[in-house]
Amino acid sequence: MKQIRPSAWLKVFLYGLVIGVLYRSALGHLVLGDWFREDYSHCAVVPLVVLYLIWDRRARLSSVASSPSWLGLGPLVLGIGLFWLGELGGEYFSMYLSMWLVVVGLLWLHLGWPKIRAMAFPLCLALAMFPFPNFINSKVLLKLKLLSSQIGVAMLQMAGMSAYREGNVIDLGFTRLQVVDACSGLRYMLPLAVLSLIMAYGYRARWWKKAVLVLSSIPLAILVNSLRIALTGVLYRVWGAEVAEGFFHGFSGWLIFMVTLPVLLLEMWVLNRIGSPGERMEKPGPEAVAEVGGCGDRAGFKALRQPVFLAAMGLLVATVALSHGVEFREKVPVNRPLREFPMTVGGWTGTARAMDGEMVASLHFSDYIMASYQDGSGKVIDFYVAYYESQRKGEATHSPETCLPGGGWEFEDSGVQTVNMGQGRAVRISRVLGRNQGSRQLVYFWFPQRGRILTSLYQVKFYAFWDALTRQRTDGALVRVISEVYPGESMEEAEDRVGRFVEGVFPVLEGFLP
Repeated sequence: MKQIRPSAWLKVFLYGLVIGVLYRSALGHLVLGDWFREDYSHCAVVPLVVLYLIWDRRARLSSVASSPSWLGLGPLVLGIGLFWLGELGGEYFSMYLSMWLVVVGLLWLHLGWPKIRAMAFPLCLALAMFPFPNFINSKVLLKLKLLSSQIGVAMLQMAGMSAYREGNVIDLGFTRLQVVDACSGLRYMLPLAVLSLIMAYGYRARWWKKAVLVLSSIPLAILVNSLRIALTGVLYRVWGAEVAEGFFHGFSGWLIFMVTLPVLLLEMWVLNRIGSPGERMEKPGPEAVAEVGGCGDRAGFKALRQPVFLAAMGLLVATVALSHGVEFREKVPVNRPLREFPMTVGGWTGTARAMDGEMVASLHFSDYIMASYQDGSGKVIDFYVAYYESQRKGEATHSPETCLPGGGWEFEDSGVQTVNMGQGRAVRISRVLGRNQGSRQLVYFWFPQRGRILTSLYQVKFYAFWDALTRQRTDGALVRVISEVYPGESMEEAEDRVGRFVEGVFPVLEGFLP
């Protein structure tokens, strides 16, 4: 068995040093931030699993000759591009994906495609160490909360209990249970999906059986989480709030998660009985070992003059130099405090309201206003503005489309609408019509971003990157206007009322947002 050459270790050290400097902030946020979030605490184990899987296949990998390939520049350059997108656009997931692509590109450059293909599964599994982007994570959490609540209510009704659902709140008559983010089931679904992937990787079976095993983990996680919610409702009547908030709440999650492992094993046993016999978990046997981890075919430290190494190191060092040497500090513009926003706008009279302190801390905005405006007929419009001085790396606007359904509102209609501002000026803003039981509400919202009016978070992310690069600014805001569609009122009347309010408040708002 040949040993890894000292020059290969030196390459690994130099690459690791440059990558550590380049992704210092992203690595710090990942290890000290994301991995301590309960929904993603399993991510900390994934790198160890990946390293073990590569080590377990060391004999097979060493039997494949290393053949440096310039094709590795593709993922390397793409990774560097995503680095700038994440660094300037304010999205950590872009940084994480960038780091993964850079590592894959370096391996491809030095080892070649045959070896990359031989360790494709561990490399792809490494993506599981990263959490979802914030705007995707919010949508997934919301969908899971609503789905788990719906199934949980159905289970309670099957058990003979009176229960109905309003968004993610379950009304049991004697109490109301709120299915919050912690009860969405995401913290069970993700590790279970990773576990099923590892089991499928070692499962000597046809591809469709592996696919069934992996795909079944998602509905299984949702089902057992819904069962946990239903059990909480059943036991609440006996033991009270301790069931929903105390030891049982945390313990039941672990207990149900551990139950799913035998279910997956049982599923494999059933799949083994279908089709070809003898399919089982793979047990790697002895293989002939040619060498371990070849990293180039040049002797001694002359390998450091290898063209692919010089090219890759040059690109990485240049990126580090630009990210630290060029002035990318944001120019935060001066804006008027939103607490000075007038409570009289046109024919509307407003009353400011304060937001809960915990909610303020979770939204990360720099300033906000929340007020209720009333017209002469007594009809009310809720007005909310959140302003962000910076939208880099996690501190960004949230879309009402991700939070309104949590209050029980189902979207009856949604899209983009043009609103006339007078004097030949018109703007395009987002519009949502929601229904909750017998009530309907009309929601207009838009994202004022450095002189632009945007209607989606995807646009917000793109222009945050572009303006950070060209103008050193990422400040922006969310504006949301909500009105009830009153009984006996036509949609045309509601649209006209909200449109008149927007037309009146828009020019006033421009004096507060830079």
